[in-house]
Amino acid sequence: MSRFSRVLGRLVASLLAILLVAGVAFANLSPEMGGKPTKAERAAYAKTGRYQDGEFRNLIPTSVSTGGSMAGMLWKFLFGKVPNSLPPAPLPTRPLDSLSITRKTPELLRATWFGHSASLVEIAGYNILLDPMLSVKMGPVSWVTPKRYNASLAITAEQLPAIEAVLISHDHYDHLDYQSIRRLKDKTRRFYVPLGVGAHLRAWGVAPDKIRELDWNDSVQLPGLTIVSTPARHFSGRGLTNRNSTSWTSWVLKSATKRVFYSGDGGYGPHFQAIGRQHGPFDLALLECGQYDAQWSQIHMTPEQSVQAGLDVRARVMLPVHWGAFSEAFHAWNDPIQRATAEAARLQLPITTPELGQPVTPGAGPLPQLPWWQRVGQ
Repeated sequence: MSRFSRVLGRLVASLLAILLVAGVAFANLSPEMGGKPTKAERAAYAKTGRYQDGEFRNLIPTSVSTGGSMAGMLWKFLFGKVPNSLPPAPLPTRPLDSLSITRKTPELLRATWFGHSASLVEIAGYNILLDPMLSVKMGPVSWVTPKRYNASLAITAEQLPAIEAVLISHDHYDHLDYQSIRRLKDKTRRFYVPLGVGAHLRAWGVAPDKIRELDWNDSVQLPGLTIVSTPARHFSGRGLTNRNSTSWTSWVLKSATKRVFYSGDGGYGPHFQAIGRQHGPFDLALLECGQYDAQWSQIHMTPEQSVQAGLDVRARVMLPVHWGAFSEAFHAWNDPIQRATAEAARLQLPITTPELGQPVTPGAGPLPQLPWWQRVGQ
């Protein structure tokens, strides 16, 4: 390597370090960072057996990165080029009629996906929101984070009717969104979150009596509906200094006649079979399917693993989520759904592929299954 190359490399590394420090300093001043669990809360978390040395742990050993350096990943993220990483046009969206959400019976099971993981599940007469990232911009430094494909969603937080519960899987920015929570806090009756995440909501003005933190296998009983926190294999943190200071979870919804599973984020593991044995079969499973990379093999699933997870939890229908809104990994924007539909067909797992905002009603006729992603931009 020439002397010029070495000097240039050091200069680039120094500039990246300066930008990183400036970004962290700015982010730390932003309310989007949220809050911190109290000393008493941390002491209580230690009694769970999953919280050691200030961090939550997974059921099995899990590494956030399975190869390569953080600097290399940052360089790849900032300067790497991925063919077809963004769709050539906005994705087809069906505006959601908020009045239709209020017209339902307790027997109805209906799910509406808004892109990425944000979804509305109507079950047992309740409106349940999953990871409602309903903003166009993400995080405190939006010029660094990925941009949403569409400039608007099928429905805004303000247009939604009263929400019985918001369920959060973990505190990453693409799942726990400051702006969305601020807009939803007054129309939501309860927020059910993993251990530690309540501190963020309190910092954002959510009344403490609306928040309940659940450990894995804890449950909440509503009239006609049971909500269960179940394991996931992931990590947490909204900054560089609070990794795994809060927990992460998947969710089970059970009424007298219907069952729904939401995976949240996470790598493949034996917990899916355990959840299927204990709580399945599920009429519908919303499963992470997107934002994967070989370096993240233990914290995100490939589409083929997502399909296998659907089989493991004994899903009657799989709805792939965690795609269709942001490009956060080094794959084509439509790679997740192409691979998932192919694998589901091979393994004979029924799969539904709605457009953004298109309701899915299992057991009430044909499910949305058109390959709409093939005609985007045509």
